[in-house]
Amino acid sequence: MSIHSGHGGGDYSDEEGEVFIDEDDVIQEIPIDEEDLPDQDEGLGSDDDIEEADDSVYVFKGHSDELYTVACNPTDASLVATGGKDDRGFLWKIGAADASLELQGHQDTVSTVAFSFDGQLLATGGFDGLIHVWDASSGSLKRTLEGSGDGFEWLRWHPKGHLIIAGSEDTNVYMWNADKSICLNTFSGHASSVTCGDFTPDGKLICTGSDDASLRIWNPKTGESVHIVRGCNYLDSLGYVVIGSLIAHSNSVECIGLTPSSPWAATGSMDQKLIIWDLQRSSVRCACDHEEGVTCLAWLGASRFVATGCVDGKVRVWDSLSGNCVRIFSGHTDTVQSLALSTDGNSLVSVSDDGTARVFVVSEFR
Repeated sequence: MSIHSGHGGGDYSDEEGEVFIDEDDVIQEIPIDEEDLPDQDEGLGSDDDIEEADDSVYVFKGHSDELYTVACNPTDASLVATGGKDDRGFLWKIGAADASLELQGHQDTVSTVAFSFDGQLLATGGFDGLIHVWDASSGSLKRTLEGSGDGFEWLRWHPKGHLIIAGSEDTNVYMWNADKSICLNTFSGHASSVTCGDFTPDGKLICTGSDDASLRIWNPKTGESVHIVRGCNYLDSLGYVVIGSLIAHSNSVECIGLTPSSPWAATGSMDQKLIIWDLQRSSVRCACDHEEGVTCLAWLGASRFVATGCVDGKVRVWDSLSGNCVRIFSGHTDTVQSLALSTDGNSLVSVSDDGTARVFVVSEFR
């Protein structure tokens, strides 16, 4: 930039009336850093000031802190259960703001929720070492189940009955008859917290994973460990099948899901990848790159589509055949912790560290 005198020699205009200066008018030249110049669109507001679009069709805001777990009722497509850091569970209905029921009784984080196969009962498990069993229609407390007092990481219902298994921080897995409040068995063998587990689809075996880097297969009736797979690092989530030596992720595997329509599995990791596996060939079908770590996933029924929740707050839908991202749902402002699909396949419910549950329409992917 040049500073010139306001008087003295030099012709200041031409016949057209345009003003100019000559070299004699220049007193001092001052260098200007282009970074100091205002942006072309300055004053219009930065990207941070623009409120991001919310693609959800319904938002549940009953909780007062981070949400960690969600389940959809298998017989009522509108009924949802959530739990979180505020020590509370909620039963609520999609689209009905006045239809929520608060489930009180836990003294610590509600870490896991699940409906029974027939939709009649809801179980909530917490870091307080308790599992409460509720009437899913009325929200009334029916039973309280206890282990050693250490926190429960997860729970699952038997696929055909009112039996519950739950993994504890005390290294054990417990199994109860939820109708009679009777502990039927304690499965001991893991050397660290039991982080994931489930019944096999026929209900005849139990598979569990632990921080001790092992998978164990159990006989529910005898409590015996019938098979052990060691060296499975970073076990945080588990489908009903042992994946074996499927090595492709470079960081902790946070979630796994099996599709009912084909012998494929999906795994999500903090390495920012969703990987689709062919279980028959123990090979990678495709890898789907994310911008941040993948925390949860859900196959959209028997379709070829799988949804992922991510550290960046986005919910993405992927085509498992092509590996392409076909939809990105915005709305959450913090990490998505869990996903659940409604029984009719129309709604995907996500819960987040931002304290909300959001409902996205996914009927086009059925």
